[in-house]
Amino acid sequence: ILLNLRLPRGFMPNDFHAACSKRGVLFILLLGFNLQSIVGVASPYFNYWDPTWDQYAFLFLACFLLFMIKLLYVDDTYSIAPQDHALLYNRAAGFFFHLGNFALLLFTTVLGSGLNLLTQSFLAAAAALPNDAKTLVCGGFSAVVFSIAFIKSMHIRRVPTNPKHERMFFVAYVTQIAGVLAVVAITARMCLLRGDEENGFLAMLMQNEIQMLSVLVFFAVLLIAMSWLDEAVELNLYSDASEASEYRVQPFGFWACFKHEEPLQLEALALERNRAARLAQRSPLLGSSVMSFSNSMYSSMANMPEGGV
Repeated sequence: ILLNLRLPRGFMPNDFHAACSKRGVLFILLLGFNLQSIVGVASPYFNYWDPTWDQYAFLFLACFLLFMIKLLYVDDTYSIAPQDHALLYNRAAGFFFHLGNFALLLFTTVLGSGLNLLTQSFLAAAAALPNDAKTLVCGGFSAVVFSIAFIKSMHIRRVPTNPKHERMFFVAYVTQIAGVLAVVAITARMCLLRGDEENGFLAMLMQNEIQMLSVLVFFAVLLIAMSWLDEAVELNLYSDASEASEYRVQPFGFWACFKHEEPLQLEALALERNRAARLAQRSPLLGSSVMSFSNSMYSSMANMPEGGV
């Protein structure tokens, strides 16, 4: 996080793509270690000779929940232009982007620890720490979802200048925000549920481990479907990504206090030109198309108002 406070001119040309790729690999490795830990905890208690359907269902839901979290965390390196990425748009946005990634790794570890305790308490058929395990799982899931949404909100989105199309994108974004906040609030409330609240609706969702994991998996699938709303609107309005880039030129940010910084934007343009030059050496046709796209983005940035977002 502190390394992000360096000067914009000190940004290495290959630092952006390298950092993004390493960050995604690190998160996938952490999910893999959590999955391996769950299997390791379950091995001594799993009945290999005569397994029950409950054991199969529990392990499937635990593994499927981690898989859904991986799908929910999408690397924005290729879907977001470098000049719209938080690292190359504003230093404050880049700082909070790194902070959100650190929180994501931390809360993913908390979620994995809760799943380990939940696996042990369920497969061992023991009453050891069941409430603490459910609290860790629900709280970790809520924090992981919030961290992913916070990371994605740091980037700049682009909407069309057409008012009708612009409203469609705003409706999609508002729906996504409302869905994320609702899931975060419900799962956080499940985490903070007191022992005397055993007759409420949330307590009914946490009656047993399989039911609680089923609810969390349902929330994850729902969030993944909602995260595709803006892409569905884009596919409905435009034929391909190149056509969408011609119309989606108006910058829009969830954090209006973040304004674009010219040195970082120049670094982003230089990054795109260097990438286009490397692609041109390998494939002249592909390199020329990327170069034309970066030139069009430079023209749109030149026409950007002085006030930023």
